[in-house]
Amino acid sequence: MATSTVSETVLAEEVEKRRNFAIISHPDAGKTTLTEKLLLYGGAIHEAGAVKARRAQRHATSDWMEMEQQRGISITSTVLQFDYRDVRINLLDTPGHQDFSEDTYRTLAAADNAVMLEDAAKGLEPQTRKLFEVCRMRSLPIFTFFNKMDRPAREPLELLDEIEQELGLATYAVNWPIGMGEQFRGVFDRRKRQFHLFERTAHGSKAAGKTVLDLGDPRIEDLVDQDLYYQFKEELEMIEELGAELDLAAIHAGQLSPVFFGSAMTNFGVQLFLDAFLDYALKPAPRNSTQGEIEPTAEDFSGFVFKLQANMDPKHRDRVAFIRVCSGKFEKDMVVNHARSGKNVRLSHPQKLFAQGRESLEEAYPGDVIGLNNPGVFAIGDTIYQGQKLEYEGIPCFSPELFAYLKNPNPSKFKQFHKGVTELREEGAVQIMFSADESKRDPILAAVGQLQFEVVQFRLQNEYNVETRLEPLPYSVARWVEGGWEALDKAGRLFNTTTVKDSWGRPVLLFRNEWNVGQVEGDHPGLKLRKTAPVVSGQQVEDL
Repeated sequence: MATSTVSETVLAEEVEKRRNFAIISHPDAGKTTLTEKLLLYGGAIHEAGAVKARRAQRHATSDWMEMEQQRGISITSTVLQFDYRDVRINLLDTPGHQDFSEDTYRTLAAADNAVMLEDAAKGLEPQTRKLFEVCRMRSLPIFTFFNKMDRPAREPLELLDEIEQELGLATYAVNWPIGMGEQFRGVFDRRKRQFHLFERTAHGSKAAGKTVLDLGDPRIEDLVDQDLYYQFKEELEMIEELGAELDLAAIHAGQLSPVFFGSAMTNFGVQLFLDAFLDYALKPAPRNSTQGEIEPTAEDFSGFVFKLQANMDPKHRDRVAFIRVCSGKFEKDMVVNHARSGKNVRLSHPQKLFAQGRESLEEAYPGDVIGLNNPGVFAIGDTIYQGQKLEYEGIPCFSPELFAYLKNPNPSKFKQFHKGVTELREEGAVQIMFSADESKRDPILAAVGQLQFEVVQFRLQNEYNVETRLEPLPYSVARWVEGGWEALDKAGRLFNTTTVKDSWGRPVLLFRNEWNVGQVEGDHPGLKLRKTAPVVSGQQVEDL
């Protein structure tokens, strides 16, 4: 089998030139706006909302699905790759809505850094806290961007204190604001000891104009209200005397968060953030596998699937696997081993991803994300590799909280219904379970939030031309059984729970509430229950 060969020196140079990050936030913090403005400064688009392809112009928003555009929310992750300062950046844009947090968990598995975006008026919000814990589990470096400083906001010192007290995360203010809301006059860049003064504009479709003054320039006192300037100087003196020191090792370990203030809507502070991010961010790092840590500069190619997406191009009804390259060099048409099935797979038609748009790709390096056509070969968490067999850590499923039978009222549409449910299950749009009672063949949708149900029904109608109806089930908690069916049989009869099986045929117990979980665990101390599904390895998904 042909393998890709590339010198360690070339690999090291390519790894050095790459940065990869995911944006996490609460809905309405401005994530999609910040994403577009990063692309604007990266030269990937010339005006916010539009990007030039080779011969045509296409819409640049990462919220490309019809339902996202109708509702103005992000409900699926996308990848946006662009170059800035000779660095290849892979931006993993994640859903903001909490009902789609599992898609964000999977995306964070492919990220080397995270950007925590907060509304400066609101500070930490529940969804941000939840996603922060996922970042902490993976020890991801976390960069904090306080957005909407041109609107009424909380005191900057209060915002920093909230992060330190509630998240236990030390902070280092890379820039410091001068005023806020109607009095927002700009920021002071501590790296270059310069003032960047804010110019209020009607919109931020183009790169922001700015006035830059060095510290000590007497003009600053003419351009900024005296009281505001003195307040700024007091706060700056305080954070420089009492705040944390800049420590790259602590940043890379996820223990110190570089903090930035700005306004994504008006573009202010975005370029300052991007410049500092490239200097402070963690480049592609070693990954844990069954063969130990795999260095990105290892000669043999390897990567893993962290996302599947059906119908990115509705005209072709395609399915795309998102692959995070972990080591070696990827080359078009290379043949790799598929760890789960043990088969050889030729990686033809690889694509560079840019939201819904894609371009043909010849090569990629660690830190990059590539798209591969997926004719049913790949599942989320799959490892592909050359050389010695290895598997990267799998991506677990999290406990759903809503359950409903999915009914197909039109038997003549069975094939479309079957195909749609299968493909949406494969991409992780929703978890699918089945009744342990063989007479009940309708699939059970298991979701984190109600909106997931709506998306599944919407997509089945729009992408597969299948109308469906839901029959809600009265459960709110799911637990996987350690030891599988044998352990469940050994436990004997259980009360106040219903047994179903997941897509891999493993037993899952559904409960009405947490009290019922504790009751069953108390009655059966030998029965071990899990909140997350065991990682799948070498198993085929059960057919519907």
